[in-house]
Amino acid sequence: MQNRICSRTVLDDTVPGILYDENGVANYCEIYDILARTYPKGSKGESEWNELVSNIKETGKGNEYDCIIGVSGGTDSCYLLHIANGLGLRPLAVNFDNGWSTEISVKNIKKVTSALNIDLETYVVDYDEMKEILKSYMKASFPWIDAPTDIAISGILYRIAAREGIKYVFSGSDFRSEGTQPNEWTHSDSRQLKHIVKTFSNISLKTYPNLSIKDLFYYGYLKGINMIRPFYYIEYKKKDAQQLLMNKYGWQYYGGHHHENIFTKFAIAYWLPKKFGIDKRKITYSALIMSAQLQRDEAIKLLSEPPYDPEQMERDKDYVLKKLDISSEEFDDIWKSENKNILTYPSYFNFIHKFMKLVFPLFKYVLPWKPMMFYQMEVRKKS
Repeated sequence: MQNRICSRTVLDDTVPGILYDENGVANYCEIYDILARTYPKGSKGESEWNELVSNIKETGKGNEYDCIIGVSGGTDSCYLLHIANGLGLRPLAVNFDNGWSTEISVKNIKKVTSALNIDLETYVVDYDEMKEILKSYMKASFPWIDAPTDIAISGILYRIAAREGIKYVFSGSDFRSEGTQPNEWTHSDSRQLKHIVKTFSNISLKTYPNLSIKDLFYYGYLKGINMIRPFYYIEYKKKDAQQLLMNKYGWQYYGGHHHENIFTKFAIAYWLPKKFGIDKRKITYSALIMSAQLQRDEAIKLLSEPPYDPEQMERDKDYVLKKLDISSEEFDDIWKSENKNILTYPSYFNFIHKFMKLVFPLFKYVLPWKPMMFYQMEVRKKS
């Protein structure tokens, strides 16, 4: 039986919690529409952004830096460096090195930071520790095996911001070009990470910068650090940004969304689609369709093709297994094991979902914006 597909986007029945209205439009489109109304572009968005920039400059007076930008060598983070420099901000670029960055991404970071004379700090986690953490997620048969990288990036950005007395951290997230990933596909948190690592490895977390809810309140409320999302306010088209970065800095494209990191690429383009039947491109392309950056027919055509060259996929898989010290036999056992989900292992998710109305007001003391998972929970509950 063929999956039903949204009449407005390329979302289909493989997306958890999807429902359609009388016109065949998926409920996830409502999330996008709410966000677009909450964060409008044009004069209102520009005004809010200009006010925010003024606050950043005022707050940062007397400090060497007035904001932090996490950099990966990808489009979003490198373009944020360009934007910040053009506005006269004084960012510190911070890179989390988990041992999996591509050569292209490392060069991209150096090219842009050097050209703009922006200081770069790289936090290198102990690779043996990171290796065991990633292996644990694979052994757990968890969908989003790169969750430890996401958590660590936020953890190290907050830590360095607190150390430097910086009150603003830039995030390259953008719902108009990335969409809203279903919670079931990507949710993980510090409690779940600790449980998975303890269950599937013998290591202790020493250099890994975990970020608990307690840490989040400490950095966000007590230290007053704001995680902000510039692309929610300013005009941003990824293809235009890539062209500018290429022309101005000699930046190079790495082949796909988040392919600047080899393990992330493996997680998105091999592990999720082949083991779990999850194609995150449906979310990304749908966002691009709704923001008028991609035609629906073109998105359908792109989805009919593999995420990237199948032979390269196999080479990348072999590279990942070798780098993680996983034998072919062990990987086969992992691959054949029953697929788990975000509810399999202890986490904060159930508590947040159950007591959403009580939890959300508390997050206002931590984040200057409403977490995406709350928008999704509200819309899906209403549907």
